[in-house]
Amino acid sequence: MAAAAEDKAKQEALEEQRKARAAEREREEAARRAPLEAAETVRRTGGVQLAAPMERLRPLAERAVMAPRPVTPKPAPAANNAAAAPRNETLHLRRGGAAGGEAEDDRRASPRRAPAAPPRRGAPAAPKKSGDSRRSGRIDVRAAIEGDDDKTRSLASVRRQRDRERRQAELERLRADQVRVVRDVILPESITVAELANRMALRQAEVVKALMKMGVMATATQLIDADTAELVISEFGHRVRRVAESDVELGIEGVEDREDELQTRAPVVTVMGHVDHGKTSLLDALRTTDVAAGEAGGITQHIGAYQVTVPSGAKITFVDTPGHEAFTSMRARGASVTDVVVLVVAADDGVMPQTIEAIKHAKAADAPIIVAINKIDKPGANPDRVRQALLSHDIVVEAMGGDVQDVEVSALKRTGLDKLEEAILLQAEVLDLKANPNRVAEGSVIESRLDRGRGPVATVLVQKGTLNRSDIVVAGAEWGRVRAMLDDKGRQLKEAGPSMPVELLGITGVPGAGEPFVVVENENRAREICEFRQRRQKDKMAAGRAAARGTLDQMLARIQAGEQKEVALLIKADVQGSAEAIEASVLKLEHEEVRIRVLNASVGQITESDIQLAKASNAIIVAFNVRATTQAREMAQREDVDIRYYSIIYQVTDDVEQLVKGKVAPKHREKFLGYAEIRQVFNITKVGKVAGCYVTEGVVKRGCGVRLLRDNVVIHEGDLSQLKRFKDDVKEVARNYECGLSFAGYNDLREGDMVECFEMEVIPA
Repeated sequence: MAAAAEDKAKQEALEEQRKARAAEREREEAARRAPLEAAETVRRTGGVQLAAPMERLRPLAERAVMAPRPVTPKPAPAANNAAAAPRNETLHLRRGGAAGGEAEDDRRASPRRAPAAPPRRGAPAAPKKSGDSRRSGRIDVRAAIEGDDDKTRSLASVRRQRDRERRQAELERLRADQVRVVRDVILPESITVAELANRMALRQAEVVKALMKMGVMATATQLIDADTAELVISEFGHRVRRVAESDVELGIEGVEDREDELQTRAPVVTVMGHVDHGKTSLLDALRTTDVAAGEAGGITQHIGAYQVTVPSGAKITFVDTPGHEAFTSMRARGASVTDVVVLVVAADDGVMPQTIEAIKHAKAADAPIIVAINKIDKPGANPDRVRQALLSHDIVVEAMGGDVQDVEVSALKRTGLDKLEEAILLQAEVLDLKANPNRVAEGSVIESRLDRGRGPVATVLVQKGTLNRSDIVVAGAEWGRVRAMLDDKGRQLKEAGPSMPVELLGITGVPGAGEPFVVVENENRAREICEFRQRRQKDKMAAGRAAARGTLDQMLARIQAGEQKEVALLIKADVQGSAEAIEASVLKLEHEEVRIRVLNASVGQITESDIQLAKASNAIIVAFNVRATTQAREMAQREDVDIRYYSIIYQVTDDVEQLVKGKVAPKHREKFLGYAEIRQVFNITKVGKVAGCYVTEGVVKRGCGVRLLRDNVVIHEGDLSQLKRFKDDVKEVARNYECGLSFAGYNDLREGDMVECFEMEVIPA
């Protein structure tokens, strides 16, 4: 029985322990859920949560030696005990309603203020304010630091903590190399090792190690090419996306036009031919103007573009090109933008060199040719001779069974012009020329110049789309917003359609002639494109200067041979095409001893900076149809800088040629004097051997050069030291006379040897 009672007591003790543990777990679970339920209640009721009152803060010394004492709250009045909230519970205050009434009751229960006077009969009692309830939710700084407050965490705080833990765990996995991230690495044309490592999110040492395995020894700051960098990126398992600096130009040309968007446009006709064959006069007759009268020297020296409306209402755009041989680049530009080439040949002059060159340009541009035989009213005109001469250049006119149209015209008498216009319109109809006007404009710069009052002016030909005022245009390495558009008669235009030549104002600089122009969407894009193109031009010029200097061996050879002479020129012209033509012409005049160096070939008036550049380089300024400013002219006089003004290109080439000839050193040429035969050799004491000679041809002069011939082989070349006739020294000995000769430093003379006498004469360059 005792054992059974003992077992029963043990079971009861175990049961009590189990119940105690279960009760403890329930209390812990209730304590864990209490803050969340309170926060949910606050959110649902819209109230304010107050934390439980804190214990009294004790001094540091007291906390170190004494056990904490519980804070005993002061008893509240008995009347308000039922309404007051317990101190160990969270209070929720609402802005109105029952919760608001409870809060007011709590304030009345405060012991810090005396009770208010009883309200008047019939009036509602005023609520009493209480300070303990309001202060019960406050915390102290020290309590917050030491964790003595019962403030609960919000759901957002818990969520942020979980996100931080998740990111930290993900970062740890990455660092442990458990997950490899594959990145898209943007790779330019050249990149430093440090930048490559940064874009792959690797240490620089790892990239350097990979390069060393490939046999490339590079530091972190060293540039490597794109191909090597691509191999390194592939080695680390990343993806490569190659980009180039020229990618800024991608997409500026626009898209291809659909067939249903195209509309008929006017033909662009380029007038080409030899100089002084009447091209500009023919255009004047078509336009009923007189441009040729204002041209210097009677020759066109810049390109022009005009649009003519024929009596039928159709429009034709004419591009006039110079015929002088120096303006090859202008003729090539005119042929590249044209639809039809009108080849003007004078009936009294025939096919000339620039006529042949114009034919080659037209064939290179794959443009149809219409032959205009001009000046048929002159007495010596022979159109048939012109047609026959064109056969040798594969130009077979219709009159001889070919497919090339030919028209006989006279610009002076204005005959045959209607037939020429009809032939042009017929050719345009066969070509079926169309363009889309409802798109951004594209075209080509025909000519450009720097106007003193208007700034940079560019003559452009719109080939696609419609160019509007205030469009942002990129032309070569220059850009700008179109401030004004003018036609060939100087009238303001608001828009210009396809095949329309206009002058643009508002470009930041003078664009290069022949450069394409496009309209872009904003200024930032235009600025990026122009900066890239300017950098490319500077690199090209730097490479050209480096090539001109040559290698170190070449520089040393020039130093040993003496400095090479040069003629330095600074060219300023009225239009870009003239500057190009003058530069090409003067560079052709280079001599093997004299180099021509063009410092700059630009447009605009001569400024003080041009004078300073010419002074520093000892150059001559060639001014073509431009003048110097007053300040520049005064500076040129002070600095003794030569400025030469020209209006005809012939004069430029002639003067530069004279400058080059003046720098060329005079030539020395050998002049034959005569032969003398050695008849006898005399050995004279203190003099040496003297040859007794007989002059067989020419003369022998004292101090001349001699060559000693033995069996017609030169065995000695030197100078003649003495020339005597009997015992007297003479200046020269004529043919069929005897004389005595002695050679300076040479005594191996034999009878029968021949003496050849010569002298060196100086020929000016």
